[in-house]
Amino acid sequence: MSQTNRRPEPGRVDSTTILIGIVVVLALCIVGVLWGSVTIGSRLDGVNPSLTRNPLEVVFGLIRGRVVWPASSTWLTVVFAVILLAIATGLGILIGRVRGKRTRVDRSAAYLARGRDLSELGRKGASRTAQRLGVQGAPGIPLGRSIPGGQQLYALWEYVMIALAGPRVGKTTTLVIPAILEAPGAVVTTSNKRDTVDATRDPRAQLGQVWIFDPQAIALEQPTWWWNPLSYVKDDVKAFKLAEHFASSARADGAVQDAFFEPAGQDLLAGMLLAAALQNRPITQVFTWLSEPTNQEPVDVLRAHDYDLIAADVQGVIMSPEKQRGGVYGTARQMASCLKIRAIERWVAPLGSNFSGDRRPQFDPDAFVRGTGTLYSLSKEGQGSAGALVTALTAAVVEAAEEFATGQAGGRLTVPMLVVLDEAANVCRWKNLPDLYSHYGSRGIPIMSLFQSWAQGQVVFGREGMRKLWSASNVKLYLGGVAEAEFLRELSELVGDYDKSTASVSYNRGIRSTNHQLRRERILDAAELSALPRGRAVMLSSGTPAALIETVPWMKGKHAAAVRASIAAHDPSGTAGTTSTQQIAVPVTTIPPESDQDSEK
Repeated sequence: MSQTNRRPEPGRVDSTTILIGIVVVLALCIVGVLWGSVTIGSRLDGVNPSLTRNPLEVVFGLIRGRVVWPASSTWLTVVFAVILLAIATGLGILIGRVRGKRTRVDRSAAYLARGRDLSELGRKGASRTAQRLGVQGAPGIPLGRSIPGGQQLYALWEYVMIALAGPRVGKTTTLVIPAILEAPGAVVTTSNKRDTVDATRDPRAQLGQVWIFDPQAIALEQPTWWWNPLSYVKDDVKAFKLAEHFASSARADGAVQDAFFEPAGQDLLAGMLLAAALQNRPITQVFTWLSEPTNQEPVDVLRAHDYDLIAADVQGVIMSPEKQRGGVYGTARQMASCLKIRAIERWVAPLGSNFSGDRRPQFDPDAFVRGTGTLYSLSKEGQGSAGALVTALTAAVVEAAEEFATGQAGGRLTVPMLVVLDEAANVCRWKNLPDLYSHYGSRGIPIMSLFQSWAQGQVVFGREGMRKLWSASNVKLYLGGVAEAEFLRELSELVGDYDKSTASVSYNRGIRSTNHQLRRERILDAAELSALPRGRAVMLSSGTPAALIETVPWMKGKHAAAVRASIAAHDPSGTAGTTSTQQIAVPVTTIPPESDQDSEK
């Protein structure tokens, strides 16, 4: 539904009006200079003792010869003229700089939210909310500055967000990095590039331990620690959730889901995951079982632990006709195919398949959410993607935070845990995210999901799922670079309309008449939204009219020096870029609840 803005159209000034204004100002300046020069000069030279104070009478007196021109007035006129010229030059430069910073869409800000409309998201309003929630430090997640006014805006620590930003429009520099740097507690972030890691790892290491999950060597990290995905599988429900993460990540974009084999393969994978967890096996054992369709071991394990129905389900697949069994096992094996890659195995299984013999630290989500550490989960799409494990690790940490929040005041985390899902459709295909989104805000788990386009999110969550994710977000940002007509038209409707005044002149028998009419027009149409200039974003927030904001990159923030130093220290072109973040990690099997160790030394 469109929002109607009744503000009148800003007046347009034509060239004739501008010329008249220049002439008037110039005349006033001449009169002022002559009056000032004569008045001061008369006192200096002792002439014109009865000089009037009226500037016009002084000027006309000079013209008519009634006022004597003092000798001092000549050099005074030159001084005043130089001063006025300097002031005019300065004003011209200032106006030029201001106009140079404006973009073609800034004019639309006259119809959008400003001033009091944005007070809740301003520094004072956000600080009041942070104080109410007991959050120390930053008042919220920095979004940018309002246009007009330049008011710094924040997403509150109880908000969940979604941002759509096409390629190369600055979402990492203006949203992701500033958000991570301002987080007061633990941070979980995903990406398919190393830029966020390099920029924030050293500043974040000052607050807590840094963990970089990099099974595809995107940031060239070594597996000096590991995470056991089966530690998440505490019961059959968690096993089915973990299997769903594998299934979602393995499904190709646009692929039609098979009504029989995909659900059956997912159920089989869940049964195998549960069996491996119950027997304290590494997750790679699951792929081994899936490669042996007649192996009865997982069935025996499930029955030994009283999961008889799940055991019967796995047994049914084993006993099914060969072609059917091969199809189900093949589908499940495809979902878990990342487990067979050696580089990935080193991050999620103990060295030598011996839990007690692996001296590397083991990541513990329950301990992590109680500290102020940072978890970077990296993967990229395509063959050998570790997206399923990134999704599973992210979900495991968020669910651990939710469980921890249950026992705190108000059922929410005292110190919020920020979750930044950059490239959410490629890296973290969390199928149930739309259903859980708004719930996490009330738990002190603000989430920011970023997509390159609407269609990208729709591929993962479906049409209704993406709409649900959009509607559940307290703050919606669009940074430009998207060329999807349907989405842009709907966004244009949400931004709203304004009433444009038009005038028509007619003559009847020499009598002139003017007719004024109001015509409703879009504040920003689809074409303008598609071509949104870099550095501008459209913001929709709960209970607030749409706003146009200026995005602020980290280079203009207070952490700029620290970020530059971190980037330089971990430049992959030098020796610093190959230094492992976790090389000094304490050789224990879990993270201490409150770890202040600097993992970047």
